[in-house]
Amino acid sequence: MELNKNKNDELSIKEVVLKGKGFWRYLMYRRKTLFIAIIIGAVLGLLYSFIETPAYKASLSFAMDDIDSGGMGDFTIGSYAIDLDGGGGGGVFSSSSLPELFLSRNMVEKTLLMPVIFNAKKISFAEMYIQNEGWRKKWEKKTSLKSIQFLPNAKRSNFSRAQDSILGVIYKNLSEDHLKVSKKEKKNAFIAIDLEYSNELFAKQFTLVLADQVSNFYIDYKSKKARENLNILTKQSDSIRGEMNSAINEVAVSIDNTFNLNPALNIQRAPTSRKKVDLEANKSILKELIKQTELAKVALRKKIPLIQIIDSPILPLEKDKTSEIVGAILGGIFALFMTVLFFVFQILSRKIMH
Repeated sequence: MELNKNKNDELSIKEVVLKGKGFWRYLMYRRKTLFIAIIIGAVLGLLYSFIETPAYKASLSFAMDDIDSGGMGDFTIGSYAIDLDGGGGGGVFSSSSLPELFLSRNMVEKTLLMPVIFNAKKISFAEMYIQNEGWRKKWEKKTSLKSIQFLPNAKRSNFSRAQDSILGVIYKNLSEDHLKVSKKEKKNAFIAIDLEYSNELFAKQFTLVLADQVSNFYIDYKSKKARENLNILTKQSDSIRGEMNSAINEVAVSIDNTFNLNPALNIQRAPTSRKKVDLEANKSILKELIKQTELAKVALRKKIPLIQIIDSPILPLEKDKTSEIVGAILGGIFALFMTVLFFVFQILSRKIMH
């Protein structure tokens, strides 16, 4: 039984080898056709390399030191309770979530509505993208789209359904096909942004503005609570200072009113004494508030992450385009593969027919 099995295996291997040799002889017989196919493929590949639209790659990288040390404690005076450190301001976003933030629809669309100078005109990145893709020409026959505009710094909340839809398409195209964000794990967080697009100016400027938008958003978010605490302390200091100035005036008026009175009538000096007590209390509170305001300024500085640009895109940008030689070689190989595949199907169809 085992001998028969080995014999069948040998026969099957022999059949494969024989069929392979037969197919090779057939290809040699049709070598002129293969040669012509390679020549045609190489010419087409060469032509494609000439007409291919190049993609310009804008690269930007920066390092971020997310300074977020321990809290400085709470300050309490009577009914006041201020968290000076502003802790928890960055609980949701951290340096590890920055790549997702760069690719978020909110950040990309905000950047698309920022101004850029294109053909000596100030337009938005969205309008620049639309013109570069040739959408305006396609919209000339559509009255519903012809009048749509994306002005620089336009309010997103005022957009129509059609504008929302167009921005959504642009965002999808950019985030899925052109924009890539990566993070390298080191002591500091190194973020790399790459944008490949057919318009060199768009690739460079959009990358720079997007990085600026995300950086500002991230810094504002991380320092939001500490900044609010500082504003509260500043307002309270101004309020107490105003009350203290008013109390000083009232004490002076009260002293003037009691001047040269009978020393035995101390009851008439009671209002002055009460106002002096209020003045001293306000002075103590103001002194402590000024101290805590300065500490809050330090806490705010600690909450602001340090973002340092390492490399930014510089013209001329790196150009991604198929060279003439590579185009011809790839075209010839593809044509050869397709021709051989056609011969295989031709042989199989003949066997099926017979």
